[in-house]
Amino acid sequence: MKNLMVFVIIVAALALPRRAAHGADTYKLDPAHTSVCFYFRHLGICSIPGRFNEIAGAVVLDGNSLKEITATIQVRSVDTGIAQRDNHLRTADFFDEAKYPVITLTTKRMEKEGEQLVAFGDLTMHGVTKELRLPVTLHGPFMDPWGNVRIGLEAKAKLNRRDFGINYNQVLEGGIQAVGEEVEISLNAEATRAAGEKTPSAK
Repeated sequence: MKNLMVFVIIVAALALPRRAAHGADTYKLDPAHTSVCFYFRHLGICSIPGRFNEIAGAVVLDGNSLKEITATIQVRSVDTGIAQRDNHLRTADFFDEAKYPVITLTTKRMEKEGEQLVAFGDLTMHGVTKELRLPVTLHGPFMDPWGNVRIGLEAKAKLNRRDFGINYNQVLEGGIQAVGEEVEISLNAEATRAAGEKTPSAK
């Protein structure tokens, strides 16, 4: 009996570092409840919205602390509601989908700025990688009605498309650009813990 107790104690001690090393949980993005939207100025007078319909990725949490976000976006899925405009965005004037079919984001670190959590990551688009600053709001984790552990994530950022080599520059009378250079990005995502395996369908 004594030998058995010693054996149990040794096994438990050996298990502690392993549990600490693997304490983080990975949540898979739920495509039915995840969107990446963008907004750009048209003729200097109006913001035109768009989105990408195909996105995959994961969020890593250590307890309730956000550690990492990864995402892969399919350029072919760009959608502004106007087919002619979407086809133009896929050409070499803009995203050049034939050469650069995906956009990727991988965070490198998280920082607190006052009460705001900020993610810093590498955004690769149009063959160019730049660091992106993303103020992030995390919701959860909590148990959803389907028995999965779920989180919500909101983030916004601004970038200049020229920094990524997207240099389309039709200038109209008066020096107004047909398409603005600054682009606003909005990420709204839900993710379920990978261990749950089952992701509920859209409701």
